Amino acid sequence: MLRPRKKFTVYDLQKEKGKRCLTHIHVKSPEEAAAAEEAGVDIMSCSFDSPASQARLPTLIEAAPNSFFSCATPHGLASPEEAIRVGFKALEMGASSVYCSGSPYLIEAMARERIPVVGHLGLVPRHVTWTNYRAIGKTAKEAKELYQAMKTLESAGAYAAEVECLPENLASFLASQTAMLLMSLGSGKGCDTQFLFSDDILGDYDERLPRHAKAYRDFAAEHRRLQAERIAAFGEYVKDVKEGDFPEASHLLQMDESVLEEVKASMS
Repeated sequence: MLRPRKKFTVYDLQKEKGKRCLTHIHVKSPEEAAAAEEAGVDIMSCSFDSPASQARLPTLIEAAPNSFFSCATPHGLASPEEAIRVGFKALEMGASSVYCSGSPYLIEAMARERIPVVGHLGLVPRHVTWTNYRAIGKTAKEAKELYQAMKTLESAGAYAAEVECLPENLASFLASQTAMLLMSLGSGKGCDTQFLFSDDILGDYDERLPRHAKAYRDFAAEHRRLQAERIAAFGEYVKDVKEGDFPEASHLLQMDESVLEEVKASMS
């Protein structure tokens, strides 16, 4: 029998910097969390930005009790005080750290209270009105801005930063210039973790797969197949009922006829 693996701490993760690239998946259900832990995934991310996702967190941790979970905080935290409250709530519910795409002002507030925080560099889907959906850092100006933003996050106390859709060689250089863990989402092999969403890995949607992602299965096709099977099964049931073929004798029980006759006689 295999012994349970040791659950990572931030200290453990920091010790791995420069030694190997950690695997990192965003999961959305207990089944995915259990599968990721069984498969040996190092780090898991999950949402913590709605009442439903907050209620789901304990079920994810129960499904993968030996895994490191980083929870994505709500967009639009209104103050450092709110950020601290949300951060502590996540930790109290079992999270190992929190992710915040907000400003270093919010991240610093949480880090001062010793809440482990992951920041964000590069493309921020919530902020695409300022950039459009594109790779960030292809010009010298943007590359220098990313370096300064990274150092600002580092100074604010973030222990890691997600780097989304940066040129691979720039991301590798940045990873060598910081003590933070840089978590690559579409930013190449030179960072400290490789981050993908479970939906991408499983092919669990019908939209075009992002360039940076790889689908290892086609769950969307399986869902379509299962839905067709549901429709077919329900249709067969409807047909059987209409034609008197369900229920069959094997589905039913009968009382002894003599007992039934006795009951009928007593009621007449």
